[in-house]
Amino acid sequence: MTVTWEDLGWERLTTGVGRCRLPGWDCTAGLVIGAGTALVVDAGSSVAEGARLRAQAQELAGGRVTHLALTHPHFDHVFGASAFAGAEVYAAVGADAAFVRGRAELRADAVGNGLPPADADEAVDVLAAPRHPVSGEWTLDLGDGRQALLANVGPGHTAYDLAVLVPGSPEVVFCGDLVEESGEPQAGPDAVPSRWPDALDRLLALGGEDALYVPGHGAVVDAGFVRRQRDALATRFGVS
Repeated sequence: MTVTWEDLGWERLTTGVGRCRLPGWDCTAGLVIGAGTALVVDAGSSVAEGARLRAQAQELAGGRVTHLALTHPHFDHVFGASAFAGAEVYAAVGADAAFVRGRAELRADAVGNGLPPADADEAVDVLAAPRHPVSGEWTLDLGDGRQALLANVGPGHTAYDLAVLVPGSPEVVFCGDLVEESGEPQAGPDAVPSRWPDALDRLLALGGEDALYVPGHGAVVDAGFVRRQRDALATRFGVS
C-alpha cells in the first residue's frame, strides 16, 4: 500500500514536493523528492524530532534522505540535524559559526523557549557544522529533471538566511523565518532588521508572482502576503 503525504500528516504542495508543520513551535520542514534522492528542508528542534522527520521523509520518498538544507541557525530548525547522518548538509556561508562557537547561545535559547534541558544538551553535543556553505546560489540536481536552487538571500531574520526554490508548476519557495504567517516575524538579537526588507525583495524575485511561499511558521502564502510583510517590516524597522 502506497503511503500518501496526508497519511503522515504532511501537506502536498506539488508533485514530489511537500511540507509538514512540526508540533511545539509550529516549525515547517520541507521535502523534495528526486530520483533516488530526497532533500529535506530544516531538521526540527531535537535529535528525536529529527529522527522522526527523517523516517517520515524516507517513507514518502521510498529511499534515504540524501540532502539537508538548513534555512537559518535557530534551534527549532537545526537541532535535529544530527539525525540525518550521511546526508549532504547545506547552510548559508558563515552559519557554521553558530554551530561551532554559538552552541551555548543555541542551548540557552532552546531551554528558554521550553525545550527540555536534556534534549538541548543532547542536540548540542552532536551538532556539527554544515559541510556545504552556500554563497550566492547553488543548484542541486536531484535527478530525473528535478532540481532545487539554494539561495543565500539574507541577512534578515538572521545573518545567515537560506531559501530553497523548487522549480515547477507552481514554483515553491521555502523561506525559513524570513516569512512567518502564524504570527509577527520574530527579530531576535541576531536579526539584521535594516536588511530584512531587501531579503524579502530577493525572495519575491526568486519565486515570482505565482509561486507558493512556505514560511518558517504558519500556512503557505502567496507573493502578495510576502510583499505586505516586507512593507510592514520596512515600517517597523524604519527602512525603505
